[in-house]
Amino acid sequence: MFAFALRLTLFLAGLLSLLSLISAYPIVSRDDWAPTILSPDSNTIWVIGQTYTVIWDTSNQPSQITNPDGKIYLRQGDATQLNPIKEGFLLTDGQVQVTVPEVTPGSYQIVLYGNSGDWSPSFTINAPS
Repeated sequence: MFAFALRLTLFLAGLLSLLSLISAYPIVSRDDWAPTILSPDSNTIWVIGQTYTVIWDTSNQPSQITNPDGKIYLRQGDATQLNPIKEGFLLTDGQVQVTVPEVTPGSYQIVLYGNSGDWSPSFTINAPS
């Protein structure tokens, strides 16, 4: 009986030590920033091979951004393309120029990744005339 009580006491002491370490660890708030994409919008028409500016709202950015590096992808229907059409820019910039790649003409969305993901409204990509 004494051995059981000793093991229980050691277990509880270890558990309390672990809990005190966890409670002493500072809590860091995590940001969750999904900036609203302003352009392209639902009235936008892009042409394959042309360069356009993607613009997003930076007015509500958190004080600390976990991942400030942005990437832009095209999304059609339920499928986001595997390769970004632009990367290596800061989310805090609020805009970046992209060149429309060779894609099937149709309805697309811009997906802005970095700290969090955000999608633009659907817009049209056309073939060059």
